[in-house]
Amino acid sequence: MIAPEERIVAALARLILDPAAPPARHIAVGAASPMPAAACWLVKLMGHDVRLSLLHKRSGNPFTEGTRELFDLTGQGRIDLFFLGGGQIDGQANLNLVGTGDWPGTGVRFPGSFGSAFMYFMTPRTILFREEHSPRVLVDRVDNISAPGVSAPGVFRRGTAQALVTGRCVFRFHPDRARFSLASLHPGETVDSVREATGFAFDAEAEIPATPDPTEAELALLRGRVCDEMVETYPEFCARVWGRRAAAA
Repeated sequence: MIAPEERIVAALARLILDPAAPPARHIAVGAASPMPAAACWLVKLMGHDVRLSLLHKRSGNPFTEGTRELFDLTGQGRIDLFFLGGGQIDGQANLNLVGTGDWPGTGVRFPGSFGSAFMYFMTPRTILFREEHSPRVLVDRVDNISAPGVSAPGVFRRGTAQALVTGRCVFRFHPDRARFSLASLHPGETVDSVREATGFAFDAEAEIPATPDPTEAELALLRGRVCDEMVETYPEFCARVWGRRAAAA
């Protein structure tokens, strides 16, 4: 049986390897992002020549000053791909990591935007992810924009969102018209069920393909060597998804 998290990880991995997108030679993963981290390890362990910089990797982490080095590398144009989530995400790929309600988000408080806007502007490719797919998080318009999906002409930015992966589907983002289109549906979902669970309008062709299942080889890697790489940094995720716990120190 394929876990929902495994399906999302495999979808993220396929987007990383998208031949139509700029190459991802150096990929960074920020805080508390186990599924993007697993996707990156899957890509690397499949034999692709990518460099991974995982901010929360507990041992063997190349960063000695944490996000300061990540921001430096990104500003220098040395990070090709990053991942971002959001407490709210809207149809223009705006992210809200601040909170709901009037500024400064006095309703539900999110973890804070930190460097999300900088990474969104300065990384050529950003893949958005959010496991929960509901009108609560995928909204028509975010309450507070902590990282804008598109910018006005003349504003320098290297890239924007490539796609949004959720627990129900994969969306492609089109920055030229600031709008998502439905790219694939996870098992059990239809265009109507996704529309019902989505607070923003999106485009959909007449026929939407199914999100490919992870292959047997991908599942074997995820449950074996990827989990081996993940279990120290993300013990709760590995225990929940793969039933594996880190060995006692």
